[in-house]
Amino acid sequence: MLPADWIPHRRHDDREPIGWIRPEADDWVAVSILGHDMTGPVDWTTAEEALEDTGLAWLADVWMLEQDGGEPLRVRLVEVTPDGVVVQTDDFGAIDVPVERFALPWPAPAMLRPRRPGDPDGRVLGPP
Repeated sequence: MLPADWIPHRRHDDREPIGWIRPEADDWVAVSILGHDMTGPVDWTTAEEALEDTGLAWLADVWMLEQDGGEPLRVRLVEVTPDGVVVQTDDFGAIDVPVERFALPWPAPAMLRPRRPGDPDGRVLGPP
């Protein structure tokens, strides 16, 4: 549930939502579209700049979904709203690769994380 005192922040050029700015004492905290704090308590302008600098480009990045007892899955974000986060296994741009979707709560849980060096490639190989 989105707290009532969070203020939506939109990109200036196309008004696309890119996060929120929430009050903390006499300061403000930038919150990503995934519901995670991006800054500590800062002034309003710094919170805006943090959101603007990040934008939405990172949504197109590869993410990893940690699994209990297994290798993390390489996934892409499909939908991110305060109602939930939907990811699917990476199809590497192929239209004929089956994908699996996962519905996660919002804010996104720690089991969903950006890809790091050394993570498994997870490439889907075609028929032999």
